[in-house]
Amino acid sequence: MSSLTDKMAGVVVKANGVAANASELWGLEEILSRPVEEVLTHLKTSLAGLSSEEVQRRLETYGPNELAKKKKRTAIVKFLSNFKSPLVIILLIAGTISGFLGEVVNATIVLIMVTLSMFLLFYQESRAEKASEMLKKKITTTTTVIRDGTKMEVKLAEIVPGDILSLSAGDIIPADARVVNAKDLFVNQSALTGESLPVEKTSEQILTKNPPLTEWSNYLFFGTSIVSGTATAVAVKTGNATEYGKIAKRLVERPPETEFERGFRRFGMLIMQVTFILILFVFLINSLFKRDVLESLLFAVALAVGLTPELLPMIIMLNLSKSAIAMSKKGVIVKRLSSIQNFGSMDILCTDKTGTLTENTIKLVLHVDMEGKDNEKVLIYSFLNSYYQTGLKSPLDEAILKHGEIDVKNYQKIDEIPFDFTRKRISVVVEIDNKRILISKGAPEEIMKVCSSCEVGGAVVEMDSEMRSKIDQKYYDLSSEGFRVLGVAYRSVTEKKKVYSVNDEIGMVFLGFVAFIDPPKETARESVQLLRKLGIELKIITGDNEIVTKKICEALNIEVKGVVIGNEIAQIEDDALARVVESANIFARVTPAQKDRIIIALKRNGHVVGYMGDGINDAPPLKTSDVGISVDNAVDVAKESADIILLQSDLKVLYEGVVEGRKTFGNTMKYIMMGTSSNFGNMFSAAGGSLFLPFLPMRPIQILLNNLLYDLSEFAIPTDNVDPEYIEKPKKMEVSFIRKFMFIFGPISSVFDFLTFFLMILVFSASEPVFQTAWFIESLFTQVLVIFVIRTRISPFYKSRPSNALLLSSVSVLAFALLVPFTPIGDLFGFIEPPALFYAFLVGYVVVYLALVEFVKRWFFRKNYALLEQVATPKEVVPYRSLTAILTRDMATVISLRPENEIAIDSMLEDLQASVSYPIDPEAVVQALNHLRRAGFIKLNWRDRKITRQEAMTDYARKYLVGGKLWPTIAQAIRSKHMKLNPEFEQMN
Repeated sequence: MSSLTDKMAGVVVKANGVAANASELWGLEEILSRPVEEVLTHLKTSLAGLSSEEVQRRLETYGPNELAKKKKRTAIVKFLSNFKSPLVIILLIAGTISGFLGEVVNATIVLIMVTLSMFLLFYQESRAEKASEMLKKKITTTTTVIRDGTKMEVKLAEIVPGDILSLSAGDIIPADARVVNAKDLFVNQSALTGESLPVEKTSEQILTKNPPLTEWSNYLFFGTSIVSGTATAVAVKTGNATEYGKIAKRLVERPPETEFERGFRRFGMLIMQVTFILILFVFLINSLFKRDVLESLLFAVALAVGLTPELLPMIIMLNLSKSAIAMSKKGVIVKRLSSIQNFGSMDILCTDKTGTLTENTIKLVLHVDMEGKDNEKVLIYSFLNSYYQTGLKSPLDEAILKHGEIDVKNYQKIDEIPFDFTRKRISVVVEIDNKRILISKGAPEEIMKVCSSCEVGGAVVEMDSEMRSKIDQKYYDLSSEGFRVLGVAYRSVTEKKKVYSVNDEIGMVFLGFVAFIDPPKETARESVQLLRKLGIELKIITGDNEIVTKKICEALNIEVKGVVIGNEIAQIEDDALARVVESANIFARVTPAQKDRIIIALKRNGHVVGYMGDGINDAPPLKTSDVGISVDNAVDVAKESADIILLQSDLKVLYEGVVEGRKTFGNTMKYIMMGTSSNFGNMFSAAGGSLFLPFLPMRPIQILLNNLLYDLSEFAIPTDNVDPEYIEKPKKMEVSFIRKFMFIFGPISSVFDFLTFFLMILVFSASEPVFQTAWFIESLFTQVLVIFVIRTRISPFYKSRPSNALLLSSVSVLAFALLVPFTPIGDLFGFIEPPALFYAFLVGYVVVYLALVEFVKRWFFRKNYALLEQVATPKEVVPYRSLTAILTRDMATVISLRPENEIAIDSMLEDLQASVSYPIDPEAVVQALNHLRRAGFIKLNWRDRKITRQEAMTDYARKYLVGGKLWPTIAQAIRSKHMKLNPEFEQMN
C-alpha cells in the first residue's frame, strides 16, 4: 500500500509491449526498476565505456543508430503513379483506341487533357514537398560518449547499446538511455510525451509496476533535449528500437486511404461499370444487326469518351490549386492537394493540446494568498526571488519575470541559497531601507516545512493545524484545476552577515502561491466556436494529464463529454473503443500508438477525421487521419507527416481552410453531377437512337465536339460561387448519391432527346445531316443551361447567383453551337443549317426541360440530400464511464459503510483495494477525494491524511449507492475487517 498512498501522482497502466535491442533478455520494466549497477552488468559495459573493438562488434550486431527512412521515388515514378485512377484508365484506353482507328484529333484532345491534369497534380505536390523540406531544422549529428575510458565526440549513427553518454544542458539525447547519475537534470520531452513542462530525471529505480511513459523518471528518450543540469547515461536502445524509432518506422509505411481517395476510387469504378455495359451493348447491337464492325467500334469508343467526365481530373486540380493558392496567401502550406477536399469533408477534428491549442509557453496566471485572493506582495516577492537567483532559470522563473515590469532598483541582493532537489526551494536575501528579507520560493509542501506563521489580510498570524489544513487545501484546489503551483514565504533577517545557509530557512512566514499554466492560443477559443458552427466536433488527444486538459477545455468553452485515459484504452478492445470514441472528447495520458487507435476507430465509425499536432508523438495519427495538420513550431517529423502546415499561430485559418475545402468539394460535386447526368443522358439517347434510326443520331466526331464544348462551358466551375447553406455542414463524396442523380436526371434529358428525334423525323422529315445538326444544338443547349438549375439546391435556381466566368463560358459555348452550322467549320463536322422553325421548338423544349428539372430537383434533394451530409452512423453508442468515475463511486461506498465518521485515507484505500479488481490510480484517488469534498460529502485533512464524513454523504448513499453492484461486496469486506458497519446501513446488509 505504501507506494499507492505515498505517490499520488503515479499511474498504473498495462504495458504496451517491449522493444528489442540490447535488452532482449530484459524488458523495459527491468531496465527501469533494477539498480544502475545491474543494468550496466546486463549491458556488459562500465562507466569507463566500451572498447573500440566492442563498439564495432555491436555496430555489426545492432546496426547503425538510424531511423527507418521512406524510400525516395524518382520524379518519373511519382508522375506515373498519378495515372492509376479508374477514371484516368478509361480515358487513356478510349483515347488510345481512337488513335489506332484513325481519329487522331479526338485521341490527342483526350490524351492532352489527361496528361495536363496529371502534370498539374505532380507539379503542385512537388512544389509543396520542396517547401516542406525547407521548413526542416538541422539536428545534432555528433554526441559525447565515453569509450576506452576517454571522452570523445562520435557521429550519432555510431552510438550502440552499452555506450556511456555524457550529457549537459542543450544536448539532444542520441539514444534511449537509462540515467546512471544526474545533477539538477531537467529534460524537455514534450514533443514525445505531450507534457507541457520540463521533467526531472534521476538515477533512482522505479518501483511502480508498469508505469506510463510520463513516469519513466530514470529514462531518457532519443530526440528529446536537456534543459538544465548534467548527466551520465547508458544507451539501452538505438535506431528503430527507440520510442522515437518506433514512430519513424510507422511513418515509412503506406498511408491509409483517405475519405476523398476512397470516394473518388468508387466513383471511377461506377463510371467504368456503366461505360463498359453501355458501350458493349451498343457495339454488339450495331455490329450484329445494322452496321459494319469498324463504324460500330468507333461509335462505341466515342460513347465511352462522351460518357466519361474527362475534364474531371483537370477540374479537380484547378479547384485544388485555386484553394491552395488562396490558403498560401493566409500562411498555409498545402503539401498534398487532395487533403483540401478532406479538409472540407472533415466532421471530427482531433487535436493535441500542447503547442496546438496552447502556446507551449508557461505563463504566470495567479499570485494569491492562502485564501485565494490576488496579492501583489506575492508577485513582488516571487519576482525578487527569480530576478536575483543566479542559477539556471527554470521556465517558471522566466514566466514570473515576463509577467510584468517590477521596479527592483531599491532592492540590493545580499546572498542566495541555491536550489537543490532535496529542499526543492530556492532562497534569496535582499535589503531595502537597511532591512533584510529572506524570500523563499519552491514546492509548496517544502515551503510549508520551514514556516511557523502565515500572512492573512496583511497581518502575520501563528500557523496552527487548522491554518495548515487551509493552506494544504488551497494548494490541492489549485493543483486540481490544472495549475503548476509554487509556494512563496519570507522572513525578516535581523542578523546581518555576508553568507546565509539552509539553516537560515526557519521560522518563515507563508505568504501565498504563484500558479502557472500553458495558456490557450489567443485565437483558439474563437476558432473552436467557428469550427463548431461548421458542424465539426473537437476531440483532444494528448499525452498530458486530464486535469490540465480539462482546464484548457474550460478556458476554450469546450464541454467535457467524457474523459478516457491511456491505461483505460490499453485495456479496451477495438469493438469497445469504437463506442468509447463517440461519447468521450478528452483522451489524456495516451501513447502515440493509442492516438493511432483512436483515429482508426473514428474512421471505421464513418467519420472523416482531421488531426492537428506538433510533436513526435503526433506523427502516427497525422499520417493515419484523413487530413493531417501541423503548426509552424512543430518538430520536423510532425511537419513531414502532415498534409497541411499552418505557418501562423492564428488558428482561425483552420476555419478558413475548412470553408475553402467545402467550396472546393461543392464545385467538384457540381461538375460530377452535371457531367455524369448530362453525359449519361446524351449517350443513352445516342445508344437508343442508333437502334431504330437508319443512321447514327450523331457522328463520332460530332459526339466528341459536343462533349468538348460542354466541357469548355464547365471549365469555369472552379470559379463558381458556392451557396452559404452548402458550407454549413460537412459532406462527402457518396457514390450512391451520384448514381441516383445520374439515373434520374440522365433519362429526363433523354426524354427530350427522343422528342427531338421524333420531331425531326415526323415533322421535318430531316435528312441525316439536318437531324444530326438539330440534335447537336438541342443536346448542347439542354446540357449547358441545366448547369444553372442543378448547381444549387436553392429553388428557384435564379436566386443563387453563378460566377461571371461560368455565365460567360456558357453563353460563349451556346453562341458557338448556334453559329457553327453557318460557318466553314460546320462543314468539317458535317453540319448544315437546320429549319428556322426548329429554333422555336428549341426554345419551348429548353423552357419545359428546365422547369421539369427544377421540379424533380426539389423532390430529389429533399429525399436524397442527406446522403451527402457527413453524418456517421456508428454502432450503438453506449455512454462510457471512466475508471475515475467508477473509483469515485466505489470510494464513496467505502466511506459511507465505514462505522466511524473520521477515516484515515490509507485505511480507506486498503478497504477499497480489498473489494475491487481494477488497478487504483493514485492520481485518480486525489481527484475523487476532491470531487467528494466539493460536493459537500466529506471534509479533508491532507496533513493528517484523514477524511471526515458529512451527513450529505449518508443521504447520497441511500439514494444512489445502496443496492449497487459492489455494495454487498464492500459491505462484507468492511464488516469482516472492522466487525461492524455504519449504523445507518447495518440493517440493510
